[in-house]
Amino acid sequence: MNFKELLIACGVDPQAAQGNPELRGVATLEAAVTGDLAFLENPKFVTQLQQTGASAVLIPDQPSLVAIATKRQISYYVTPQPRLLFATAMAIFYPPQRLPSGIHPTAVIAADGTMGDRVALGPHVVLGSGVTLGDDVQIHANVVVGDRVTIGDRTILYANCTIHAHSVIGQDCVIHSGAVIGSEGFGFVPTSTGQWQKMPQIGRTVLEDGVEVGCNSTIDRGAIGDTHIGRGTKIDNLVQIAHGCTTGADCLMAGQVGLSGGVQLGRNVVLAGQVGVANHLKLGDRVQVGAKSGVMDHLPAGQFFGIPALPAKEFFKAFALFKRLPELYKLIKHPPLP
Repeated sequence: MNFKELLIACGVDPQAAQGNPELRGVATLEAAVTGDLAFLENPKFVTQLQQTGASAVLIPDQPSLVAIATKRQISYYVTPQPRLLFATAMAIFYPPQRLPSGIHPTAVIAADGTMGDRVALGPHVVLGSGVTLGDDVQIHANVVVGDRVTIGDRTILYANCTIHAHSVIGQDCVIHSGAVIGSEGFGFVPTSTGQWQKMPQIGRTVLEDGVEVGCNSTIDRGAIGDTHIGRGTKIDNLVQIAHGCTTGADCLMAGQVGLSGGVQLGRNVVLAGQVGVANHLKLGDRVQVGAKSGVMDHLPAGQFFGIPALPAKEFFKAFALFKRLPELYKLIKHPPLP
């Protein structure tokens, strides 16, 4: 495939491309050799562009970068989002491998379920009573799907994940290995004698279309209502979402995020690694919370950091002052003579 054919396949106009080499794959600027496509997003890594062996590059609209590519006779395409276009190109060169359609002889399937066309079931898959699978669903080895689960078209369940009863998973979702969807929520009520009375968790977990759940993450079902994950939300590995949480569309949660019960996220919320959110809090649309922060109150739109999470500007002002505490302490303990 040549450069312009690739750009057409990516859905962009190839006329602005400079040069048209044959391409065999993609690589980083540092590792690229003849036949590779690479990209540069951050101009501070311009040295990599000056030294790359790539045949073609995707670069932002900066004259200095264009000049380097031109001088080195590297084919290039200018785009405001090099990484996004590169990701699209990667998917063309390396489409996801799919299981061959069919049912492995070791799969255990209840008789009253329904399956769409071209479903693939790997070794030792278990489907409970009343399971509904859409077209082109792929379920890899050792997956257990509980009773009355519904899974939409083209969804992929990777090996050793578990989908508990009555869960609903939309179209084009990806559930990675070890993830657990619809597990029992952590619901206990204290008694007058100091013991803990278990509260049945009778809700469901619902994942809208295009949700991706990372390895060993858990999304508990609701205690009474549903736990609901909005369309296009992406969840990293080792994330815990407790019973009754809801998210808007296109949220992003990095590794080890923890949502307590009943948390409500708006649209496009981004939670960095190890963020914790206390129960029944609401985070508005486009909230961004920095790594290791602890959210202890409702948050409107904006950027937040720290424990408790503060608006970003307040946090960094306080942090700058914190670094000066030893100096300030000396001034207080030993004030200068008048």
